[in-house]
Amino acid sequence: MTNYDSHNIFAKIIRGEIPCHKVYEDDKTLAFMDIMPMAIGHVLVIPKCEAVELSTMPSEYLTAVFSTAQKVMQAQRIALNTQGIVQMQLNHPEAGQTVFHYHVHLIPTHIKALGEHETGKADHEKLARLASTIAQNIAN
Repeated sequence: MTNYDSHNIFAKIIRGEIPCHKVYEDDKTLAFMDIMPMAIGHVLVIPKCEAVELSTMPSEYLTAVFSTAQKVMQAQRIALNTQGIVQMQLNHPEAGQTVFHYHVHLIPTHIKALGEHETGKADHEKLARLASTIAQNIAN
C-alpha cells in the first residue's frame, strides 16, 4: 500500500499552492480540468482529505466525490453537447495510478477514442474557457 504524501500535486492544488482551472468546489471536493487530458473536457474530481485510493477514503468523502461527479457530468454534457463520458478511477501503481491522491476522471469521449494520458499538456487558455463553460452549467 502506498502511503499518503502531503506534497503530491493534488494536495498542493487543494492548499492553493498550485493553480488549477476550477470547475466546481465545495467543502469536501474540488473538480478541475486535467492539464494532460485524454480528451477535450477531461475533468478530475478529488476529495479534500488525505486518501490515496478508494480503500482508504472515508465514506462521507466518497459520497461527496460522487455527488460532485454527478454535477460535473451533467454540466459536461451541456457544455460539450455529448452524452458519452468515461468515468475512470485507478487504485495503486499496478493499475496505472500516478498521483497518489484519490481522484476520479470524467472524460467526455468513447472508451475506444481515449488518448494517451500524460503525453502532452493542454493549452491553458482553452482549459480556462472550457472550465468556465462547464462551471456555468453546474446546477447547485
